[in-house]
This record gives sequence, structure tokens and C-alpha cells, in this order.
Amino acid sequence: MSAHNETRRLVVLAVDDEPHGLSLLVEGLQSNPHIGRVFAAVDAAEALRLLASDDEELRRRKERGLPPIDAVFADLQMPGLSGMEMARVFSALNPAPVLVFVTGHASEAVNAFDLGAVDYLLKPCNQSRLDRAVDRVLEKLRTVPAPSGGQPGAAAPAKPDDDEVIPVELAGTTKLVPRSTVRWVEAQGDYARLFTTDGNSHLVRIPLTQLEERWEKAGFVRIHRSFLVALNLITELRMGQGGYQVVIGNDEKLLPVSRRHTRELKDRLTGR
Repeated sequence: MSAHNETRRLVVLAVDDEPHGLSLLVEGLQSNPHIGRVFAAVDAAEALRLLASDDEELRRRKERGLPPIDAVFADLQMPGLSGMEMARVFSALNPAPVLVFVTGHASEAVNAFDLGAVDYLLKPCNQSRLDRAVDRVLEKLRTVPAPSGGQPGAAAPAKPDDDEVIPVELAGTTKLVPRSTVRWVEAQGDYARLFTTDGNSHLVRIPLTQLEERWEKAGFVRIHRSFLVALNLITELRMGQGGYQVVIGNDEKLLPVSRRHTRELKDRLTGR
């Protein structure tokens, strides 16, 4: 299975915007002997936030080169980001969880299998049908190559340069912002504002310190208590009246560099 011995039980995510449907799905998954833990989300945005959370079990899985969860059981018709759009995000992950759709609509079946879904359940589905879907998830996981030095059947390790997608909510709409489009990030209390290459900015409910930890290997560097910057976009380090500043890109955007971060920044720039 995910660690891939026959005693390891699966970690799965159930997503459905209908409380009753979500409750039934979670109950059915928990009744399956191969399921060890079920995370639940009411929409795609919550599902994506959950996968990026500091949950200890999810963090351990990532460190072992496994996907944060083994499988996603998701409804298709949801407000904001649809189940199909959410699935496209999941299928782009490396390693990616196995996809199973649970819905009251049969019209999207072809598209679902095009995304690599292993099963497509129509509501209401009974326990035996859900159990067969879990069996298909297990079959799929047994065919996945092991991480280097790992056990057969486990997922391949994630690459440090894999592009993360950040869900941003605005007026009832969920926008997906790729990390590769972020130029710098500014702390705003417990939130962070992402400044992107298209000239826009997006407020997300993620502390700057958490983004610093998650994005360090992707080339982001802390230059100030309030700023995190994509290292490859720094075109100049200059001395100003109040201390060092960095120039971002070719538009002469200046950001302050605090004294405590100056030495590390110089070392990173020299290494680059």
C-alpha cells in the first residue's frame, strides 16, 4: 500500500460540499479495513489547505517521499473550484494521490478517467461498491514504483522544484496561484500577501514563516521579517540610506533587507 506492506493502512481524503453526503462517505471509508485515517473537507479550497497543513502524519509521509494522502474520494459538483478542477491539481502533484470520484452525475465519467481516476461511483453508493473502489486504489498503489531506497509499491519521491499551487479565495471564487508566478511575499499579521508576475497581489491565510519553510528549497529567501523573495528575481543588492535593499526584476522594485538577514542573502546570491 502506501508504505507498501500489507499491514499499512491507507490515509485518504473525502471531499463533498453536502454535509450529509460527506458524512456518509467518511463513515463508509472508515468502515473499510484497509483505511487507516480519513480527512474530510467541504470544498476544494479546504482540501488544498489541508494538504498544505502542518499535520504531523502528513509531514512524515512527505519526508518519506510519499504523497500526503494515498487517495482522494471527491464529489464533482461543488461551488468555487469543482471536483474536476481540483482533480487536475492533484493529478499534477509528484507524487500524486489516487483519484476516485463519488457523484450523482454520470456525464463526467469520461473526463474523470482521462484524469487517471481509478473509479467513478454514483450516489448513493453502498458499502460493497465503495469497498470495490478501495480495492482498485490498492491495486493502483501496488503498481507505483518505490522511492529510492524505499519499499516496492510506494510512491516516487517529490522533486524539490515541483510547482506548488496556492488556493486564493475572493468573493466566492477560488483562484489557483502557482508558486512559480510569485515574485515576493509580504507578511500581514497572520496572513501573507503574494505579489505575482502579472502585477496582481493575493492575500492568503498562511503565516510568512510557514511559507519560508515550505518554499526554501524552491529558491525563496527571507530578507526581512516582513518579506520573502524569489532569489532568482533579485537583480541587485544595493546600500541605501537605511541599510541594504534588493532590486526585484527590471522594474526597480525595492525591498528592504534587515541586518540579520544580510549575510545569509549575500551568501545565497554568491552561491547562485
